[in-house]
Amino acid sequence: MSLRFYAAVCGLEDPADKGGKLAVDVLIAEDEPSILEALDFILRRAGWTIRSVTDGEAVLEAVRRERPRMLLLDVMLPKRSGFEVLKQIRATDDLKRIPVLVLTAKGQAQDRRVAEELQADAFVTKPYANAEVIETVRRLLDSSNIWQ
Repeated sequence: MSLRFYAAVCGLEDPADKGGKLAVDVLIAEDEPSILEALDFILRRAGWTIRSVTDGEAVLEAVRRERPRMLLLDVMLPKRSGFEVLKQIRATDDLKRIPVLVLTAKGQAQDRRVAEELQADAFVTKPYANAEVIETVRRLLDSSNIWQ
């Protein structure tokens, strides 16, 4: 049974957006396959709809196309760093309100400072605890209504 059919039978809102596809809760920008797979798994298991990109140049296009409720952004991405992406997002009127969780392996104080200066909403250092990522995503999604 499709979600759309189930929603119609039960008198619920259609789970798809106006374009006919499921709304995206979290866009993950991560180039390391094992980390991407792990993040995708834990966030889907928590009940969220996920899409992903693997390089910095694809992030802005994906944010505009998918209209996610939040972005989980790795700092070290090919083609364009996560910090460059975040700077451009915050400088773009129709994107600047999207909640961004910055994820980095470095964990240096300078990375946290740069993320804060660029107005990241949250910061998690790899290796991360699954519960920490889920709680941070939940907090950001609970406060997110950027596309409405």
